[in-house]
Amino acid sequence: MSDAERPEDGEHPDGGDLPDETFEDEPRYCAYTDYESGSGHPELPRTGAGASGIEARVWDALHDIEDPEMPVSIVDLGLVYGVYVDSASGEARVDMTLTYTGCPARDYLLSSVERAVEDVDGVEDVLVNLLWSPEWSVEMVTEAGREALREFGVSV
Repeated sequence: MSDAERPEDGEHPDGGDLPDETFEDEPRYCAYTDYESGSGHPELPRTGAGASGIEARVWDALHDIEDPEMPVSIVDLGLVYGVYVDSASGEARVDMTLTYTGCPARDYLLSSVERAVEDVDGVEDVLVNLLWSPEWSVEMVTEAGREALREFGVSV
């Protein structure tokens, strides 16, 4: 499709206007699939293994969030760098990244994480902290994530 044929923002591809809320909570798919190998990081991926209490429940909630492009959890993709919970105050912080800085699924993923963690019993407040260092690479994908990607038809 040429630029001249592309619909304007807020315009339906078949013509007409779209209401502003049409795509508010729906994923915007990321077209970036040229994932290059990197050096990984010795402390990543983190999966929540060994967590207990509220922290374990937060990790469980994060395992249920899938990447909008493929049926793989954000934890198994290695996007979650850490979960920190102050059980006395109920404050939870999730440190995470994205596969690349310009991914259009950013808002969808961040709001999905925030909503999922807010629903965890014992969590009163959530901070989702988006990090760019260390940079994500395919080496951060867990073995379960690699298997899920293979089943989906993506070679890692």
